[in-house]
Amino acid sequence: MLPPPVISYAVKHMHAIGGVMITASHNAPRYNGVKLKSALGNSALPEQCRQVEVYLNDNELQARGPNIMDFEKARELNLIRKFNPIPAYYDHLRKLIDFDLIAENPQCFVVDSMYGSGRGVIRGILQGSGCEIQEIRSEMNPGFGGVHPEPIARYLKPLAGAIGAGMGNFGLVTDGDADRIGAMDERGNFVDPHKIMALALRHLVERRHMTGSVVRTVSTTRMIDRLAKKYGLVLHETPVGFNHIADYMMKEDVLIGGEESGGISFKGHIPEGDGPIMGLLLVEILAASNASLYELVEDLQKEVGPTVYERTDLRLKSPVPREKMIETLLQVAPQHLGGESVVEVSKLDGVKYILADDSWLLIRPSGTEPVLRVYAEGRSPEMMKALLKFGEEIANKIA
Repeated sequence: MLPPPVISYAVKHMHAIGGVMITASHNAPRYNGVKLKSALGNSALPEQCRQVEVYLNDNELQARGPNIMDFEKARELNLIRKFNPIPAYYDHLRKLIDFDLIAENPQCFVVDSMYGSGRGVIRGILQGSGCEIQEIRSEMNPGFGGVHPEPIARYLKPLAGAIGAGMGNFGLVTDGDADRIGAMDERGNFVDPHKIMALALRHLVERRHMTGSVVRTVSTTRMIDRLAKKYGLVLHETPVGFNHIADYMMKEDVLIGGEESGGISFKGHIPEGDGPIMGLLLVEILAASNASLYELVEDLQKEVGPTVYERTDLRLKSPVPREKMIETLLQVAPQHLGGESVVEVSKLDGVKYILADDSWLLIRPSGTEPVLRVYAEGRSPEMMKALLKFGEEIANKIA
């Protein structure tokens, strides 16, 4: 069992034509599905997936049935070769993360792998660095301890407890597939992917002097926009889904790309979200700063904030056609929200209201569940609550 980012890198490193992951992501084993990876390590394109579906369907319709061979027989014939992709993945990460800097200022922290496939990955590569690492929820548990292994605040009480008990000065958390990242500061405050991506962008430009375009999804903080403008970098906004970010990473010089859920990657790495490498980059940022994670976030908020973000999910009673939902949201678009004027309405993915002070509200259907997602980022807690309240009222009418 290994994280998808490790397999994605192995596909590219071994010059394979593709890769296959069997995973239920953050769900129970009965939801297991198949993830296909293309030759560059990114998720397979829709047309590639359709080709596989056609092949499987044609194969199944043949009178002789599917072309099945016993697993051990295939291994005897050397058609299946077992290997460990972790060493090559570690060698690659050592080229992208400044381990010498980390060794000069080793950190003491907790890793919460949430019983997922990232167990031991961050701790393993930092052995010998001088860092003191405690790992929690690192046992094999197909039920994930009864919670969804997503790096969001409401599922991280064990991590807050570990930090409170003195097991580390901050925490890193990866989801079930370890392709997403979250963090927690020394005071038990959740540090969401918005802040992690913003801190990473600032570090890559100001400390490493790197350049390139910046890509974020429609549901990701506009702190990224303000930093990109400050550095004179081109910014691209995409629909939700890392595949849209990967499209840019494969066709132009992208410095960093990321999404609200925690999938982030940067220049030199594969065009896929990767929790371990972003966790390691955050360790590097802390080693370079001589500041605590709380202090870094406070400084970020002073520079390109303040921002307050929240998302709520509303379960749909019955399916709502996407076109009808968007039409309704456009019809009820307000001129003002929370005392600020609405200056732009975007239909890139769902409907997004953008305010004069850079606050925003996004309402869109989930691509994987019968859920309507409401996202809000305000320049104050009051603005965020006003946006969320309006969004929930409108979404409830649609739902």
